[in-house]
Amino acid sequence: MEAQTVDDNLLRNCTAMVLSAEFERSPKELERYNATALLAILGETLRAAGLTMSKRTMAKDRLHDCVYPMPEPSHNISTWHKLVWSTVFSAMLIVAIAGNSIVIWIVTAHRRMRTVTNCYMVSLSISDLLMASLNCVPNLIYMLNSDWAFGLELCMASNFIAYCTVATSVFTLVAITLNRYMAIVHPLRHRRSRTRTRTVLVFTWLISVFLAMPCILYSDIKTKRYMNGELRRVCYILWPDGRYPNSKTEYIYNILFLCVTYIIPLAVMAVCYTIMGRELWGGKAIGQMTQRHMESIKSKRKVVRMFAVVVTIFLICWLPYHSYFVYAYHNKDIVVKAYVQDLFLSFYWLAMSNSMVNPIIYYWMNPRFRAYFKLIICYCGGLRNSDKESIDLNVIRMNGESHYYLTRSKSGPVSLAVQHLRRQPDTRVLCLPRDYNEVVRYPRAATRDDQTETEPINRISRLQRLRKTRNLTTKTLI
Repeated sequence: MEAQTVDDNLLRNCTAMVLSAEFERSPKELERYNATALLAILGETLRAAGLTMSKRTMAKDRLHDCVYPMPEPSHNISTWHKLVWSTVFSAMLIVAIAGNSIVIWIVTAHRRMRTVTNCYMVSLSISDLLMASLNCVPNLIYMLNSDWAFGLELCMASNFIAYCTVATSVFTLVAITLNRYMAIVHPLRHRRSRTRTRTVLVFTWLISVFLAMPCILYSDIKTKRYMNGELRRVCYILWPDGRYPNSKTEYIYNILFLCVTYIIPLAVMAVCYTIMGRELWGGKAIGQMTQRHMESIKSKRKVVRMFAVVVTIFLICWLPYHSYFVYAYHNKDIVVKAYVQDLFLSFYWLAMSNSMVNPIIYYWMNPRFRAYFKLIICYCGGLRNSDKESIDLNVIRMNGESHYYLTRSKSGPVSLAVQHLRRQPDTRVLCLPRDYNEVVRYPRAATRDDQTETEPINRISRLQRLRKTRNLTTKTLI
């Protein structure tokens, strides 16, 4: 039908172009055939080559785009739109890349931070860092310019990382949830092991890689030609039965991916957090507990509350993005609407912003991470390199409550103090210059002012006064 509605010479030239480009047929050999003969040759060549459906679809699309060039580039964005979106995405990417890099540094560079839970948090940060750097950055440039300028390899990597990191993030959240569930609901059967944790993390990454493999197998780049002669490259996933939004295979894959990495995991986590909430907040009153049990319950509540927030934010960030693709398959006209570019960029930004939210949550709800984040601020504030190795996180204990202090033994006073519950002897680290660093054991009768004094000048005089008025045991830190 198309041969009857287009110029015969154009059809002949386009068919010859497809044969020479896709099947390396000589242009001189094809000059003696008319359009009808060339179409017959193309059909016979496609059947004889035994190509996959995706390759046949690609050849047909190439012929169609040549015969029916697009009148103008679709979804062009104005300059001020590009400026706004570039600013919004750049701010998000800076926070995501910097925040997740700091989280990875905190856990890997400090032995006391290498807990089982923090290992899971490192896995989350790695997946978020990969998503922000290798998927969000090139895709933002691609969507703003409507042209993929990064080659086939990065096209494959970008599509693969998008699916792989999302799956890894949600599977890691499930692993964290189950770990907390066993520790709180079934503490006697809970066995914490770094080896087991590493095994679980490797398993989650392997499953994620398996789920994302079709993105490597079917990713491709297509060049679109417009009537004004402009050429633009498109990075997309070409499924055996076509491409989005007409591919039923892609729709089935996306629905399965949605169930495996969104609906089912979130349902499991919702049930687990509900049971943990009843266990931690619905049990006996705190007044009926021992001091040690009360501290343990409070500590577990903080951890559960933090990861419940992480899961809730994940649900909110990704729901519009998943919903858009399901809706677009059933309402294909939306992809050609004038507003679809801004709409999709909004959903895409919200989904990608999940990569920057987790470090903010750790800073907000975890005292240890907050202390180390502030330590980074101290580094950026001009701390000398020679002093960096002498800074450490010290634990103090005051009337049943622990505090964390970042100290610098070479040159001066404490930089930070953070509260945290932990069972420790009743000791306090006084962060003074090197000659005055001491551990002081306070009696139970010490006043609150004595226990919370942090002014470096007053600390020395107070220490001297306490030595005269109380029988304290001190020892000098080396």
